[in-house]
Amino acid sequence: MAEPRETKLEGTDSEIRPAWSADSSALLVLALAFGMRLWTASGTFLNPDEAMHYAAANQASLALAYKSSFALVHPPLLVLLLYFWHHVATSEFFLRLPLVFAGTAFCWLVFRWITIILGRTAGWIGLIFVSFLPPLIALSAEIRQYALLLVFAAATALYLERAFTEKSARKLWLSAAFLCLALLSHYSALLFAAAMGIYGMLRMVHDRPPVRLVISWAAGEAVALGLSVFLWITRLSRLGSGLAAEPGNQVWSSWYLPHSYFHPGKDNLFLFAIGRSFGVFQYLFGQLAVGDIAFIAFVTGIVLLARHKGLGGPSVDSRQIAILLALPFAVNCAAAIARVYPYGGSRHSVFLAMFALAGVSFSLTWFTRRRPVWGLGAALLIVTVCAWWGVPRRPYMLREDQNRAHMIHAIDAIHSQVPSGGRIFADYQTNFLLRHYLCPQADPTAIPFAGGFKTYQCGAYQLTITSPETNIFTAASFREQWQDLVRLDGLKPGAEVYVFQAGWDIHLADELRKNSPDQTFRDVKPQSFGRNITLFKLTAG
Repeated sequence: MAEPRETKLEGTDSEIRPAWSADSSALLVLALAFGMRLWTASGTFLNPDEAMHYAAANQASLALAYKSSFALVHPPLLVLLLYFWHHVATSEFFLRLPLVFAGTAFCWLVFRWITIILGRTAGWIGLIFVSFLPPLIALSAEIRQYALLLVFAAATALYLERAFTEKSARKLWLSAAFLCLALLSHYSALLFAAAMGIYGMLRMVHDRPPVRLVISWAAGEAVALGLSVFLWITRLSRLGSGLAAEPGNQVWSSWYLPHSYFHPGKDNLFLFAIGRSFGVFQYLFGQLAVGDIAFIAFVTGIVLLARHKGLGGPSVDSRQIAILLALPFAVNCAAAIARVYPYGGSRHSVFLAMFALAGVSFSLTWFTRRRPVWGLGAALLIVTVCAWWGVPRRPYMLREDQNRAHMIHAIDAIHSQVPSGGRIFADYQTNFLLRHYLCPQADPTAIPFAGGFKTYQCGAYQLTITSPETNIFTAASFREQWQDLVRLDGLKPGAEVYVFQAGWDIHLADELRKNSPDQTFRDVKPQSFGRNITLFKLTAG
């Protein structure tokens, strides 16, 4: 006799109205998700990271674009894609379009994947989450690698599951191909690949598929492993030696997202794992309290799947699904404990999104199994709360401050106020925005840093930028940098320098006026273009 719980959960799909259960209805949700991503991608100037990626792709040849991609701490796929894409148009909206398409396709693939492993009700709830959670919308509307990573990871998981269900060698090869594309998109795909490899081995042992499937799976894994080795030899192994050019001249776990790495002797292992796991859900939902509840729901879903056989999809063992959903978290946490990759509430762990939201979706399905429409309503309520009361993780710019008109007015101010041949002084993140909007044809990569500065011709102006150690000016760092600039460049008393700052966390002008002992700095009169662009003049001596 079947267990009552299994019968109830399997019967939930029949309780949903046909309009809800049809894929055509899911396409309507997908269209709305696409529209929201289009709107988010429109009307704003590039952030510094976006401008940095475009600068790497804006080269005279494909070979040069590939060579330029080595300067980024990412695989080359996005740069190569942008190289071809930017030959059509270069507006901010157009450059972001491939990521919008990828982010929207991710929603559809996750819907199909969750439907296979957990049933259609969970698939619908998952579709609502991936379509409308603000952090996932934002990542789908930026020139960054994450939308590509997500869509290829979802395709990998979907076709792997279909291959096992349909005993299809062709779908195993498709899964392997998408895994390779994920590896070429972002290095966190190495963690994803490890988790999916372990899951694949468990399925092979449990399902005992035909020999041809085992051979196809092993061959696909070998190709992915070969690509990983290639990326390690040609790129990842060079990152350690390249850290001297990065802020603070420290290892990654010391200066970048330090709380997302385990520090022996300082952190408690259990508390680190639990705290960072809560952080993942807080980031994905964009709202602290909702994220905390979602993590509890995820753990509940894992326990239910592990304890009750038959709660997953019709062709998948629920205990295997529990392992599938938990494995990526365990692998990412292990990498953070080994201090090789961060784990926690940042975009760097966003490859966990599909697994996290699948677990939460299953919990909602379980607790509303008698009235599945309530589960859909709860999902809609959750995304509404996250949209209205959520707080984005730093660094961020509010949409009104990132309005493209602000950048246009700022560049016009430079043209009208800075004399031809005049000097502009900027921090490292601002450099990418000035290159994009003021002198897009400039290529200063061959010019070395000297004394912590690099000076190159940017249109009609001399642009002096700081090294990566000073990514964003603060009052303390600027006073030292200003004295060094005056001394090293021999600026005579009365020489005028225009300081331009744009991007995240720019508070230099206000800090100088409030906290500087030097009257010269207290008297600065900044022009603000929104809250993320400022321009002011300083006089040497």
